[in-house]
Amino acid sequence: MAHSQLTAAEALAAWLEHLAHERRLSANTLEAYGRIGKLYLSFLERHRGGPQRLSDLGTITAAEVRAHLAERRSGDRPLAARSISQTLSAIRAFHNFLDRRCATPAPQLALVRGPRTKPSLPRPVSEDHARGLMQEPQADPDAEPWEAARDRAVLTLLYGCGLRISEGLSLTRADAPLPETLRIVGKGGKTRLSPVLPAVRDAVDAYLALQPFALAPSDLLFRARRGGPLSPRHVQATVQRLRGRLGLPPTATPHALRHSFATHLLGAGADLRSIQELLGHASLSTTQKYTAVDSARLLDAYSAAHPRA
Repeated sequence: MAHSQLTAAEALAAWLEHLAHERRLSANTLEAYGRIGKLYLSFLERHRGGPQRLSDLGTITAAEVRAHLAERRSGDRPLAARSISQTLSAIRAFHNFLDRRCATPAPQLALVRGPRTKPSLPRPVSEDHARGLMQEPQADPDAEPWEAARDRAVLTLLYGCGLRISEGLSLTRADAPLPETLRIVGKGGKTRLSPVLPAVRDAVDAYLALQPFALAPSDLLFRARRGGPLSPRHVQATVQRLRGRLGLPPTATPHALRHSFATHLLGAGADLRSIQELLGHASLSTTQKYTAVDSARLLDAYSAAHPRA
């Protein structure tokens, strides 16, 4: 089908397919972009009085985009400034794709500015709290021994290797016993190497010794109670339950263990470039946020301990 004959919905589907197969974005990111795109096109249909075609998207005005963002900031579930910025970023990415691949630029979009947002800092947990989260599954009276070993292995992997949940749960049976260095495929298909500490290897070995399923080499390593692949939601729910037992704040999440990995390495003297490589950050500026976290922690310690503070 010629580009000129595409509907706006078909153009959106083409963009999402590009993100999935060429950019290799995660399922969660694709879902978020698809939701933003559908809401955007739905607004244009209501605002302009009918279904839109690709050519119509090239005539978008700055006022229309601002009106859509204003709508997203109102109603029963208004978006915060950061979410509005993410929405505008997704809309820009969609129109950039239409410009490059479909020869349909939208010049007025350059006139739209997003809200100012204060950059948020990562929220790691302390070393003692990280240790507590990794050890607490063993004390769960409702879990089978192999399930407790699995939860401990997953959390130890996230903290010990600085992995995202999706990266930890993507390991297969062929990956275990874990080698000295793991090859991790992260966001955008970017590959990095992550050293494996003996404690991480031991935790995964303990889970393997107890788990009751016959797994093929290509099967995902971590399994749910009935034998299916373990879901990210289970890991999140597990940490939510554990932090309740340990009295930890809501910021103690599985992803906070990845933040803790970076912050604790920085506090122990690791350099930013090394941490950037271990985390798989595309930009050093992303990793630099951890210096602010470490500085804030030092300042808190100073204020608590210095007699003149």
